[in-house]
Amino acid sequence: MQTSVAFGAKQSPTTRTIEKIYVINLDREPCRWSRVKLELGRIRDRFGIDLLSLTERYAAVDARFFLQDPSKDSEVDPYYTLADQLFVEPQPLTLPTSYELDAPIRMSRAEVAVAKSHIEVWKKIAQGTQEYALILEDDVWFHPDFARHLDRAWNDLMADDQQGSFDVLYVSYMEVKHGAPKSLVSKQVFRPVRGLWYLSGYILSKKGAEKLLSMLPCRGPVDLWINHQFCALEVYATKRSVILQRTDATSTNSYSILPALSTIGAINSEGAALFNTRPTKFPVFVFGSPNSGLSSIGMALLMLGYRCCSDLKDLPSEELKRLREGNVERVFNAYVNIGCIESMIVDLRHSYPHAKYIVTTDAAGQTASGVLADLEGADFVVLDCDDVNAWRTLCEHLRCAPPLCSFPKQGDLGQRHIGETPGQSALTKKSEIAERDRSPWVVESSHRAWSGIRVIPQPLAGEDDWVDDSERLDLRRWSARSDTFTGNLALFRPQNIEFDEDEGATIHVRREELGARQYSAGALTSHADYLFGRFESTFQASNVSGVVTGFFLHRNSPHQEIDIEIAGNLPNRLLVNVFYNPGGEGAQFDYGYRGAPSYIELGFDASKGMHCYAIEWTPWEIRWFVDDLLVHRRLLWEPTPIPHLPMKLHFNTWPTRSSELAGRLNTRRLPTVAYVKSIRALAHRASVHEQKARAFHNLDGTVINGVQNEDTLLQPRP
Repeated sequence: MQTSVAFGAKQSPTTRTIEKIYVINLDREPCRWSRVKLELGRIRDRFGIDLLSLTERYAAVDARFFLQDPSKDSEVDPYYTLADQLFVEPQPLTLPTSYELDAPIRMSRAEVAVAKSHIEVWKKIAQGTQEYALILEDDVWFHPDFARHLDRAWNDLMADDQQGSFDVLYVSYMEVKHGAPKSLVSKQVFRPVRGLWYLSGYILSKKGAEKLLSMLPCRGPVDLWINHQFCALEVYATKRSVILQRTDATSTNSYSILPALSTIGAINSEGAALFNTRPTKFPVFVFGSPNSGLSSIGMALLMLGYRCCSDLKDLPSEELKRLREGNVERVFNAYVNIGCIESMIVDLRHSYPHAKYIVTTDAAGQTASGVLADLEGADFVVLDCDDVNAWRTLCEHLRCAPPLCSFPKQGDLGQRHIGETPGQSALTKKSEIAERDRSPWVVESSHRAWSGIRVIPQPLAGEDDWVDDSERLDLRRWSARSDTFTGNLALFRPQNIEFDEDEGATIHVRREELGARQYSAGALTSHADYLFGRFESTFQASNVSGVVTGFFLHRNSPHQEIDIEIAGNLPNRLLVNVFYNPGGEGAQFDYGYRGAPSYIELGFDASKGMHCYAIEWTPWEIRWFVDDLLVHRRLLWEPTPIPHLPMKLHFNTWPTRSSELAGRLNTRRLPTVAYVKSIRALAHRASVHEQKARAFHNLDGTVINGVQNEDTLLQPRP
């Protein structure tokens, strides 16, 4: 047992002690609360009473059920910038541009909930009678010499009347990588200028709580924001962190800054980010009347990790056969708004006694005719997709935790008709399937007979308004990138792109010391976002091992991507790829490392001359062309869903960390170049209004990419 004389009730008006302890703990984390109680029970105050007697548990705000839009909260401003982050932790090896510094970043729902929890405890301290209180998060443990180190620091601070009136004393923190600027107050205490992460353990005075509340709103994650207030606060820290964070507990937070740090090269590691949560209750069958939120529930089930087939009149014959037989080798484990199974409810209940059923209600509160009678006695729930508790209702029924984002809102697609799957004979080139991600949104290779779902095409909304961008490359229509990503050995630099009025663009990859990277490369990104269309480029790729030339559509949050890539070690082969993650604008589903790639034999060397490469993207199919010949196609769920959100168009040449992708980088052959003659887009530009109309009202955005509704996307040559 340790004894700390810094804790205990006041004996006189001049005595300064820590009289109260608040532990911020989620209701769904009782085990954490139990562990903290054990820690507090091992330490006594000055009167020999354990610290648990001074402790009050505060029920933390839970991001999973946090309903208020942070943008309407007067106490938390959900937007901050990379500049705010770099003020706290500079990155001397990176070279960010002013655009990167000023780009707004939106806090995750978890970060908003953490900030709200701390603010509510500050209110309790400001309104209370205790002069000092210790605030703890629930994932901490106490250093074996906690009492001795804290008492020494406390005595040093209390020995000076001026220091004794401090606002904040950090007892648990992590210094920034290169050290926090500070001034030493004593052998046990220092005063930081900035540079302390975490708010897992700190002593706050009543006066300090009042000051912090007067400084609101909190802009950005609370541990970042408070660093910006150090200049107006009396902030101190113990020489070492005497309360530590547990390493055997999984963090419930999500960090909105990570994508921005990746773009400037501050994060260099790369690895699989696969979706590891799998549903345990299946199959799931969902029925409802038209326009009752069926497509929204289909998307919600995808976000929960189900492989969900939705909004079809029929099923492919083999899948329907397996479903009727109760065969566990089905491709899907959730079926939403499938017309052919509406008459099968009685048989389904017999074949799948543990199945889960969901019935949607329309705006008038009506359910599909006859369905409830067929489900009498079954395990079903009636769900209103517009209910603020839709996630809770759905997830309690399926015995799973809701994601940290709002319930999706999507217009109903209706029951689409399917047709015969086109044969491979229509393709002009041979293809080879590469290793794929193991995620819920990629059909496993074990389903070898599966060839996707061919949805009969329907006219696209706005297709008559598509614009054929076919003029010369124009810098006013491009963003020449000045950033990077984790798998890239280089920093993209605008000076690595040379434009020629007649010839197009030359993109260079060079060996160059740039702090965070030792190479420079070039990348172009469209100003506009596009939703469906035909995208083509005439270019000549690099043939240096380790260098990738790419022409692709891409977005983050959620990560969706349609690729054309040529690896420098095998320039006679085309890599086509699709990354799919579910959700609406801002949903943090960015799982996947490999996606679902395939290799196409070109029959020529792409580094020896100009060739035209094209992507045709529709809601029901993606097709790839080389010199106007169809070389590959992907139908719905072959093996992924079709990306459904607006994406920017990109062209880049860069050295990869992955020798598996493009071979080991041959530095002796650098510099190298790729030539771009033209880029053309016959597509629908997604305006800000259209994106908002398609959005799922998600509050969990990360980096906010402003959409410019330009008159033209890229200005390519004919």
